[in-house]
Amino acid sequence: MAKPSPRFVCQSCGAVHGKWSGRCGDCGEWNTIIEEASSDAAPRGLGSGKGRKLTFTALAGENTSQPLSRQVTGIAEFDRVTGGGLVPGSTVLVGGDPGIGKSTLMLQVAAGLADAAPAAYVSGEESIDQIRLRAGRLGLLGSSVVLATATNVRDIAASIETRDGPRLVVIDSIQTMYVDTIESAPGTVAQVRASAQALIRVAKRRGAILLLVGHVTKEGTIAGPRVLEHMVDTVLYFEGERGHQFRILRAVKNRFGPTDEIGVFEMTDGGLIEVPNPSSLFLGRHDGSGDGIAGSSVFAGMEGTRPILVEFQALIAPSSFATPRRAVVGWDSGRLHMVLAVLEARCGLALAGRDVYLNVAGGLRITEPAADLAAAAAVISSLANQPAPERSVVFGEIGLSGETRTVSQTETRLKEAAKLGFTSAVLPLRAKADRRAPSTSLALNEISALSDLVALFDEAGTAQPDPEPSVRRRSGNRPGNRPGNRGAGGR
Repeated sequence: MAKPSPRFVCQSCGAVHGKWSGRCGDCGEWNTIIEEASSDAAPRGLGSGKGRKLTFTALAGENTSQPLSRQVTGIAEFDRVTGGGLVPGSTVLVGGDPGIGKSTLMLQVAAGLADAAPAAYVSGEESIDQIRLRAGRLGLLGSSVVLATATNVRDIAASIETRDGPRLVVIDSIQTMYVDTIESAPGTVAQVRASAQALIRVAKRRGAILLLVGHVTKEGTIAGPRVLEHMVDTVLYFEGERGHQFRILRAVKNRFGPTDEIGVFEMTDGGLIEVPNPSSLFLGRHDGSGDGIAGSSVFAGMEGTRPILVEFQALIAPSSFATPRRAVVGWDSGRLHMVLAVLEARCGLALAGRDVYLNVAGGLRITEPAADLAAAAAVISSLANQPAPERSVVFGEIGLSGETRTVSQTETRLKEAAKLGFTSAVLPLRAKADRRAPSTSLALNEISALSDLVALFDEAGTAQPDPEPSVRRRSGNRPGNRPGNRGAGGR
């Protein structure tokens, strides 16, 4: 019999290599390739034996299955992200940085469902006394959740498949589990894949809800093979900064609900508390009254179906290097470079020799293009040393030609701004068909080009005591002129 060839697997991406190397050729990570024991025999072909013939059902046929039922946890923010509750037989993978609160959230979810269905919390990292200590701090000692410490998947599967087995199982964490038929150490690609596969198979056969906790790497992705994300039904990321008290639960995959919803929690001594109005956290000092601080604008954004108001902060400073620095926190750096290029090429602002720092206050990460106009307003405000229009929100997309583009859910953004005390909004010029009477009392300042936004700061700068120009432009280039045309002063 032929001797089995060695098998080297990358622990970051799961790629299989024929020999060891210091760097993985697929993902580029260093020192992540280890040798794993291969099976004694290679998989054989199907042979001449006949398989069982499948029974196909027409797509347009009558639906005989039961309606999709969900188990509501009672934690509104968690239920929002999962699409209204947990579906029996589904598997949810929750990832996050160490110490972010994954175990706390899972224990609270298990306690919320324990009254409706038997719930079990299986930990491979903590002892039962440590879990009870945390439950006492959270005020959950009266819950009917059962606890266990185990790492052998065979033992866990045998406990789930009993007649009175739990209907909700929390595995904390999947990296500590192992299958005894595989010789690799726990946490390796082979063990993580096999453990998750075995647990998912048992949970679906029993109709139980399976919650898997996964560690993340320094890049922020779930440790182990990315194939885990394809095996489960829902993937949630628990995000947050250690310096801030709030946490964000974000869905990146959900077979039973939306993938653009977020849930906001506040970390306290008594555990995670839901935040029904996240704008109050992300706005900080902005309460709609305006405080006259330059370099700041309020963005009316959307996270799924939820409107959120966040503060964009910008700082423009002279650069001491030949190549100015561009630093971004909470937004896409590529979009900032694009906005700065449009401000220079279409509006004539002198930004080439200046450092630009942009920050989304509160640690929230914004991904939608509607934040272009708010970022531009913060940059112009800092460059002009003038505050943005008082009690005003800004949102809209910017094109490379300097025009502004409308964004979706405009009415929802305006209603949220009016509810929080803002009185005006700067937004792109809408089409005539969309220019119906707004349902809010906000004063709408609709602009068709980015140069119109620059003009707002020019008008405000006429009353400023600063002898320098409100917004410095390159000579011969004024807002609204096409590239190559001279300004009014050159005629």
